[in-house]
This record gives sequence, C-alpha cells and structure tokens, in this order.
Amino acid sequence: MAKHDEIERKAEALSMKFLLEHGLSLVDVEYVKEAGSWYLRYYIDKEGGVSINDCETVSRYLSAELDRDDFIPDPYTLEVSSPGLGRPLKKEKDYIRNIGKPVEIRTFQAVLDEKEWVGDLESWDKETVTVDTGEQKIVFEKKNIALIREYVDWDA
Repeated sequence: MAKHDEIERKAEALSMKFLLEHGLSLVDVEYVKEAGSWYLRYYIDKEGGVSINDCETVSRYLSAELDRDDFIPDPYTLEVSSPGLGRPLKKEKDYIRNIGKPVEIRTFQAVLDEKEWVGDLESWDKETVTVDTGEQKIVFEKKNIALIREYVDWDA
C-alpha cells in the first residue's frame, strides 16, 4: 500500500465516529502533494449541505486528533470542505451515492457520435459505467471517460 493510501485510511478512521455523532458523512479523504506542499483534505456532507461552522468544528477536532496521533511524517495543510457540486466520481462510494441519479459524462473519444452525455447512473464495474439516457442504455469504457460527475441542471 502506498504511503498516501495508508495515511488516507488512517485519517478516515480517525474521523468517522466524530462525524457520525455530528450528523455528518465523510465523502472522501485525500492526501496529495501539490506545488511542493502536502495537503490532507476532508470532504464532508450532510442532508441540506454543510455550513462553514460544520467545517470549522470538524477542522478543530481533526487538528487536535491528528496532532495527538502524529502518524503523518510530512508537514501538511489540513483542509475541511464540502465536496462541491462539480466533484468527479472517483471512488466506489461516489458511484454508490449516485446510483439512479443523473450524471454527466464527457468522453475522450465520441460514443455514438457524441462526447457529452447525461443519463441516470445505472451500474458500474472496474472497466465500465452504464447510464440510462431515457432513450437508451449506454455502456462507457472507463478508460474513455474524461469526466463523470453528478449532473446539475442549472435551468431547473
């Protein structure tokens, strides 16, 4: 297991009980290096959306717990935020959360003469994603997907 995977796993476990007690869910944890600096990012959510106060409460708790456990060898910046509307589906739990919901897919190469699709996420596996556009079911090869995220209808 890569160093960052192990840190993400420990960081996730550290937060779960606290988040549940506060009616929050953990969408993702990322430990990434950007522009020479390490970042530990928690993406949290709850019914109705998270507030800045939720992020601050979680950040204060995590800061103290991470300092106490001290399992991250590098200097890093802790960030706590909502996942945002345009967040890509990356992990299995992202797909689970969006099953039956509309998703937007952009492909590297055209599928049925189109590179942009919207449809309800029907299923997925290691290599494919299936959506129902209402007119047809389309199976996309994951290696051809440039972006997949929850669809937001800005006109609704």
